[in-house]
Amino acid sequence: MLMNNDGTALQNLDGSIAVVTGAAQGLGLGIVEQLARDGATTIIADLQLEKAETEANRLRTDGLEVHAAHLDITDSAVVTTFFERVANEHGQLDILVNNAGVGQKVTPIVELSDEEWNRVLNATLTGAFYCCRAAGGIMERQEYGCIVNVASINGQNPAALVAAYNVAKAGIISLTKTLALELAAYGVRVNAVSPGPVYTEFNRRNMAQRCETLNITEDEMIERIRSAIPLGRWGEPTDIARGIAFLCSPQASWITGEVLRVSGGMEGVSATPPKRQKN
Repeated sequence: MLMNNDGTALQNLDGSIAVVTGAAQGLGLGIVEQLARDGATTIIADLQLEKAETEANRLRTDGLEVHAAHLDITDSAVVTTFFERVANEHGQLDILVNNAGVGQKVTPIVELSDEEWNRVLNATLTGAFYCCRAAGGIMERQEYGCIVNVASINGQNPAALVAAYNVAKAGIISLTKTLALELAAYGVRVNAVSPGPVYTEFNRRNMAQRCETLNITEDEMIERIRSAIPLGRWGEPTDIARGIAFLCSPQASWITGEVLRVSGGMEGVSATPPKRQKN
């Protein structure tokens, strides 16, 4: 827990009930740990239940209040039932962090299949909409709560060869701003965080494809990205998690409808790909 100079909690989430989607690994797991360390009872909501339970057990041995639950965010009815159950079991729902999503196969728009477009949009944007709608309805009834959606710098400054992902994250930003307006009268705050490059399994898979496209090694790609970040290093899950925890905290009580870029100063990747070889 972050502390003030007098020893009191800086981001005190004691008594809060938080749900983090897609949180069995990587960035989502870092968010879970940060919220739990700041005092929230935190639920790892993920398709990978076994992995989620393993991580929840590990964090509980560290004295943190963390639970695991299965959730398929692409199933509207399942999402609605899940959030109602959380609110009924715990008596409230204070925080939702929409982190779940998928990356896109690196490919130009002119070769992007219907299946890949729909896969990415369904899991990354439509799933977040289902969760926002379900949790937002509960928070509207409570007249309090906080939603933080994980966007991306790609949603603000699109990168080539991942159009579906760019569009999904831009949609997350628009969804955030719209919901913030609609829930403001009920005291519910809705914000987004746009992470820059964080070296997780999610990014490693994407980089492997880009390395193949550009005919460079993974080490060369890692260094190319690092050198493009003004603060000179890749991000860590804790960097993003701390920004999210701040937006969930009482210290951010007059912040809604905002997009916080946590990227070491990086605004986006604007490299133009070369001509492709035609068969």
